[in-house]
Parts: sequence; C-alpha cells; structure tokens
Amino acid sequence: MDEITHLRRLCVNDPLLATDAGELWTIAVDSRTRALITLGALVSVGAPDPSLRAAVDDAITAGASSAQIVAVLDGLISVVGLPRVVAAAPMLAAALGHGEDITLDLPW
Repeated sequence: MDEITHLRRLCVNDPLLATDAGELWTIAVDSRTRALITLGALVSVGAPDPSLRAAVDDAITAGASSAQIVAVLDGLISVVGLPRVVAAAPMLAAALGHGEDITLDLPW
C-alpha cells in the first residue's frame, strides 16, 4: 500500500489499520531510524526504565551510536521540555553503560 492510501486510511480511522499496523513503518523507515524514533516517543510519554533500556538496546543493535541516542535527548528538549528529558537522562545513561560515570561534579 502506498503512503497516500495509508494516510487516507488513518484520516478516516479505518478499522483494518489495527491488523495492518506497522506495515508501512517497516517498509519505508530503516531499522536505526525506527529505533531512534521509538526511543524519542518513549521519552516523550515518560516511559518506565525497562522500556527505555530496551529501546536503547534496540537502537544500538540497529546501528545507532551513543552520540545519536544523546542527540535524540537533546532534540527532545524543545519538543517535550527539559524536565521530561532530565528525568529520562539517568536511565539512558545507565542503559548506555555510563550510570557510574554520571556525577554531580560537573566540569563547568
């Protein structure tokens, strides 16, 4: 199905979308981008630690770098607000293996 047909189906809340959910997503968007979008969405809704850790693992497996994952957090500040991003940052730091490296002794 092309994207315009899919968009039309979304606009009219086609009940068959429930059975076709994700079809276009997996065809049109590469796995690394999907993983980064998923991570951003989870941060946006304040997802719990296990969900964020799984999303980080999926992003790394799909080829995302830790710099790209941190860039997602940076980009979300203007979208979802600093408090939401700050709340997620320690969980992502731990998922990236930097939980012990993060201290309150900041170099600036």
